[in-house]
Amino acid sequence: MQSSSFAMLLDRSSKPLSAINPTLNPALHALQCISCEAIYPVSDLPEGCPACHGRGRPSSVEAVYDARAFDFAPKSTGYRWGHCLPYLNGVTLGEGDTPCLPVPALAELAGVASVWIKNEGANPTGSHKDRMSAQAVSRALAIGASEVVLASSGNAAVSAAAYCAAAGLACEVATYRDLPPIFDAALRYYGAKRIVCETGHARWQHVRQRVRDDGAFPLTNYSIPAVGSPVFGVEGYRAAALEWVHQGCEPDHVIVPTARGDLLWGIYSALRDLVAARRLARVPQLWAVEPFPRLWRVLAGEPQQGDFYGATQQFSTAGSTVTAQQVLAVTRSGGGAVVVGDDAARAGTAALASAGFWVELCAGAGLAAAQMLRADGRIDASQSVLLMLTARGDRDPAQG
Repeated sequence: MQSSSFAMLLDRSSKPLSAINPTLNPALHALQCISCEAIYPVSDLPEGCPACHGRGRPSSVEAVYDARAFDFAPKSTGYRWGHCLPYLNGVTLGEGDTPCLPVPALAELAGVASVWIKNEGANPTGSHKDRMSAQAVSRALAIGASEVVLASSGNAAVSAAAYCAAAGLACEVATYRDLPPIFDAALRYYGAKRIVCETGHARWQHVRQRVRDDGAFPLTNYSIPAVGSPVFGVEGYRAAALEWVHQGCEPDHVIVPTARGDLLWGIYSALRDLVAARRLARVPQLWAVEPFPRLWRVLAGEPQQGDFYGATQQFSTAGSTVTAQQVLAVTRSGGGAVVVGDDAARAGTAALASAGFWVELCAGAGLAAAQMLRADGRIDASQSVLLMLTARGDRDPAQG
């Protein structure tokens, strides 16, 4: 029989084991639309910019920081890069400070001067999503939310469930029916509630209903047409770029596996701010890697608000939508979209494994993208490339 104290530990409705009091960054003074540049007070705008939404062209908002945020030296208290993020401290499992390494064997394979890897699989739950979860769940706590809801059938689901468990918040995840067993097990152990949906749009409909009718705090997009995830989570990805510059990497090109562009925009915004603060000479070209043409089609002239369906085993980047943050991050940096099919992604994954890095299939597509960009001359042999290795490969259903 379980002791009463042990039963209390298993009760997800109980309070967290230790008090967490997130501190909002005093340098954060507004939100701004990334498209029309409308300014809003610091608040929660999960559907993005109200003005753009009203015009039928949804767009994300981003945080606006004053000069206090432009001291890019890492701090020893709170979050390591909290002074450049919305929250100085809050819910944490030790995310960030992931390895950034040059790998000569990959540079030789890609035909470039150097290839660096940013190994996000070293985060606590095994993916870059922990950066978003730390900031977003801290926001939920700060405003007094009691429940978090999101749509995910992969790394974001596991990460959100873990951070909500640490925070003592209820977590509900709208997933596909065929959620890989390892993810299902993780949700159960973390105490998250799983809602089974048949389609991606059905997942968003469920989240939208829970937010609008019940006041749940959303961690991911639920709008159609899509925007990025809510601003406080997306801002958490800025730290990845701040870290690699601090770690001595200043690449010419950054290659990012992309679904709706949360990671892509966070990286772009940090690099842009580093340039504005004269800590970096230029923003590198950002390349969004996708498993079938979506952003590629929008950049070729199709409407951003369409649905772009395709089949792939790269489950982390398998969505059918394009967001303004994707379009703006690649165009403003002088990059673009690279379509990498599953066979090429598997070859890239195998090459990374040969160098010591077992990653999810879409991260392997990043190496294949670098080879394609070098072959057609968009990357020069004298240049350096950074690959975002978004997650470990040990729970990728395409690699079982």
